[in-house]
Amino acid sequence: MNLLLFIPFIVFFVGCSSGVTQEQYIENMQLDNNISYSEIINTRGIYITSMCYTKTKDEVTGKISNPCYSCHTKGKIPNYYNDTNLQEEYNFPPKLMKNPFSNLFKDRSLQVAKISDDNILKYIRKSNYLDENNSIILDKVLPKSWKGYRPDCYFNFDKFGFDRDLNDNYTLWRAFRYYPFLGTFWPTNGSSDDVLIRLPKIFSKNDNGVFDIETYKINLSIVEALIKQKNITLESEVDEKKYGVDLNQNGILDGSDIINISLADKISYVGKARDALKSKTIHLALGLFPEGTEFLHSVRYIDYNSKSGLTGMAKRMKELRYAKKISWSSYSDIQRAANSELFEAQINGAEQGVMATFRGNYEEGLKNEIGWVYQGFIEDKRGDLRPQTHEETIGCMGCHSHLGATTDSIFAFARKFEGVDINDINYGWNHWSQKGLVGVKEPEVKYKNFTKTYEYSFYLKNNHSGNEFRDNDEVKDKFFDKEGAVKADMIKALHDDISILLLPSKQRAVMLDKGYRVMVKEQSYIYGRDANIKPMKNLFKELNTGDKTEVNVIVRQ
Repeated sequence: MNLLLFIPFIVFFVGCSSGVTQEQYIENMQLDNNISYSEIINTRGIYITSMCYTKTKDEVTGKISNPCYSCHTKGKIPNYYNDTNLQEEYNFPPKLMKNPFSNLFKDRSLQVAKISDDNILKYIRKSNYLDENNSIILDKVLPKSWKGYRPDCYFNFDKFGFDRDLNDNYTLWRAFRYYPFLGTFWPTNGSSDDVLIRLPKIFSKNDNGVFDIETYKINLSIVEALIKQKNITLESEVDEKKYGVDLNQNGILDGSDIINISLADKISYVGKARDALKSKTIHLALGLFPEGTEFLHSVRYIDYNSKSGLTGMAKRMKELRYAKKISWSSYSDIQRAANSELFEAQINGAEQGVMATFRGNYEEGLKNEIGWVYQGFIEDKRGDLRPQTHEETIGCMGCHSHLGATTDSIFAFARKFEGVDINDINYGWNHWSQKGLVGVKEPEVKYKNFTKTYEYSFYLKNNHSGNEFRDNDEVKDKFFDKEGAVKADMIKALHDDISILLLPSKQRAVMLDKGYRVMVKEQSYIYGRDANIKPMKNLFKELNTGDKTEVNVIVRQ
């Protein structure tokens, strides 16, 4: 992997929103939570995920499970990373051959037993992001000189998924619904979440430089078409003459209800973004987001709705994750970065991975090699959100730097629903609080050497479980018989409604909430963030150079 220079953060002695200096603010965070914003404590920071230490061979049945293919695959150009070799071998740097995620082997049963259902539900139903006046708490407590992302989303969505502030103004954040990524990211495995996108302000301005929400909608759809590298249907027909852009690429300016990408060199943004594209102050390419694109990702506890009988998103956040594309990388830049990583592996010995470091700091975020910065906030021991430490942020970087499964280092947007009718269950521009997962059909996918299949069913059949650790007994009992074969009737039902797999029962949700709450009090995130209660069994505590997984490689097309 690329070796990036680590630039230590600098603490500035300046005023803070809460009335203390920034130095005092950080010092208080460290003392209150027994953490460090400057030191790397756990083997230089953990960017390899806990799931990567999974034993693929069941010690009882001898069955081989392959959860690895979901992340480690051949990327779709311009993602030039091909890490399919990581399906076959535990190719870690020497310092990470010993599993650093000690939290996975803890037994938290006694602590969990002391937390009542009523107490944990009361806890997760209180927002730690908005106060009683719907003001953003972090905006009040962060230092005035804070250089990183200062939260500015109110999670107050109109019917088209646009966020509005306390004065009903657009913040330009827009929520979208998407197919949750495989395994760990399913709510049944411990967390609910949402993702929002925001383009730079220029994408919301018409030719006269005036804010226009329709211009912004069109530009968002153009970005979606670019990222998915396919034609995208618009929410309503657009008069191309008004925008001066041939969106359907039929050679004339008429009415269009699609974004056509068949002639890539003729694609353009609309409004003032078109002028910026012509002057090359912003860029456009298939498979890439324009510079200035932002994503906001809240990770939350799981609540239970007694009226619907369903589990879903809680008010309390476990984390608030932020990403911004701060610079443009061309296809050749991205390919060079991928080739550089391959070259480093070759000169250091193909049998061992190379330890990566990341440029940046906890305040402004850590940067990957293709122009994105990642920063986050996480619960302190009392449950309030605090800035992640440098080391905690490193935990985000492995998934957003060197994976074949991402699109321009992002997961969710390429998986966005494409429905354009606001009444459709598959309408893409909504928040989960507005429209959930119930009734959403299972997505179909294509893997090399396999016929077209269903994505989640395929995962269950090849992983023999509902998560990488194979410890989700609820999914196991629901979808597998005593011999470990998938139940045909449940798979058939899954095709018509993914919620029967993805949503946990109330009992499971409450237990996982409790398990995570215990870890929050410990402030032990650098040793793993999984909400386990019992020690996990299907994990290596230590690996040896050259250890194989024995799986059959699966590559998505």
